[in-house]
Amino acid sequence: MPSRSSYKRVMLKLSGEALMGSQNFGLDGVVVAAVAQELKEVVAQGVELAIVIGGGNIIRGVAASARGIDRVAGDHMGMLATVINSLALQDALEKAGVTTRVQTAIEIRQVAEPFIRRRAIRHLEKGRVVIFAAGTGNPYFTTDSAAALRANEIHADVLLKATQVDGIYTDDPNKNRDAEFLPKVTYQQVLEKNLKVMDAAAISLCRDNDIPIIVFDLMTHGNIGRVISGADIGTVVRG
Repeated sequence: MPSRSSYKRVMLKLSGEALMGSQNFGLDGVVVAAVAQELKEVVAQGVELAIVIGGGNIIRGVAASARGIDRVAGDHMGMLATVINSLALQDALEKAGVTTRVQTAIEIRQVAEPFIRRRAIRHLEKGRVVIFAAGTGNPYFTTDSAAALRANEIHADVLLKATQVDGIYTDDPNKNRDAEFLPKVTYQQVLEKNLKVMDAAAISLCRDNDIPIIVFDLMTHGNIGRVISGADIGTVVRG
């Protein structure tokens, strides 16, 4: 892995599903440990790293709503799922020797700090990894929106979205063999073409504050470090 980072402060959005590994539900400890090891190598480069993790490996508010659960209740359940994932990643990082803090948008003081922007920035300045859990703390907002919001609040240089695909395509590459890979797109193209990469609120937040987004494949070992080091991987979204 290159030893020099192209970014000083990074917001990493991890897919909850990516932490399942080959399972159909929950967390794969081997995958979580492998991700933690990659993150350790990134932090060793001097990168200030903040993370938001989705909760789709446990429950999604929209899916719960479709099964008859009230949407607000379902979204709160999804927020708690992200707390579970955040604590799991914190545990793996601490075992790897990386000092970590979890901050939650809803107060659960027994297990994590409440989100306080200045404290989060101070943690980053001290070299601690900060994991932002429980989304924005509000229903009807995705963890993509939470990642974009926190990226703006901490003045991140870039928002990295680690997924199970290698970038943005014109269509779902798993369903359409003719889907075209897009190495670079603008925020406006994502919105106008309804490219399913992040929700419109997240894209708009990054566009309005000129924070580039890089979408890449988490499942290829070492990709997190490669992207942060400036390698030509994934899709870049910017103005």
